[in-house]
Amino acid sequence: MSTYETELVVARREFVAEGTLSLTLRHPLGRQLPAWEPGAHVDLLLGPALARQYSLCSDPADRSAWRIAVLRERTGRGGSAHVHEELGEGGKVRVRGPRNRFPLEPAPRYRFVAGGIGVTPLLPMLAAAEAAGAAWSLLYGGRSRASMAFAGELARYGDRVTLAPQDETGLLDLAPVLDDVPDGTLVYCCGPGPLLDAVEERCPAGRLRVERFQPMPQRAGPDEQFEVVLARSGRALTVAPEVSVLDAVRAAGVEVLYSCTEGTCGTCETEVLEGSPDHRDSVLSEEERAAGDTMMICVSRCRGARLVLDL
Repeated sequence: MSTYETELVVARREFVAEGTLSLTLRHPLGRQLPAWEPGAHVDLLLGPALARQYSLCSDPADRSAWRIAVLRERTGRGGSAHVHEELGEGGKVRVRGPRNRFPLEPAPRYRFVAGGIGVTPLLPMLAAAEAAGAAWSLLYGGRSRASMAFAGELARYGDRVTLAPQDETGLLDLAPVLDDVPDGTLVYCCGPGPLLDAVEERCPAGRLRVERFQPMPQRAGPDEQFEVVLARSGRALTVAPEVSVLDAVRAAGVEVLYSCTEGTCGTCETEVLEGSPDHRDSVLSEEERAAGDTMMICVSRCRGARLVLDL
């Protein structure tokens, strides 16, 4: 897991759609930034309790700068408002990463589906698929054509990209993309929860890769107390029903990386040495959950009385 953290400068700021701001970030001394691959995101550390994750959507080969895009969320928790209102050109922001829980796996064919700002992690994937000579297509939906970020940039791909503004075509028609997915084809999808749910329902098992910006609904019910053993120190902590593992670990003075506290970014992923996690994140695949090797300690708990973590 990357622990790179530094202060970067906003070298360029431009609106790429209605309500969507693109920021180009550079090192103040002109140093190269860490390498990354399509699907990676970075954390913007906007304040003492304000960290937000944004997908990198520039060229991975260009290590002189990182580009992100931020949709102004009118009902958000303050992160996008801070970026839009406070980060002008020449401004500085602390950035941590990059980190990748949404990697582009090698395949001869891809079908990409994007909803709104979910197009951002897919942009470098399209370029990578193109460079690899893979067959691919993108179905990209948004509220209106004017609200669809990077639509102009995507025009260079011609008819491999289908733009579907809702005010012109209605809800995305997923049937042509998902009803016949040939062997060897991977489907990548990013966007709002209802779109991801619809794609998951239609896509053949094992073919789909998704990234969620919002946590999936989790089961309701009482949480039980359990013990967490920190293997590196041998310390045993009691995690009360109303306390997360992350909070219990931090209260014990153990420093761990974390960001979203919602189980969506993967920053706090921790290796499980013993015990059975009760997974409540929106990051791990079903196979990873079944293996039980890691857990997101900001939201996940224990199926049983004891967990041993590599902390």
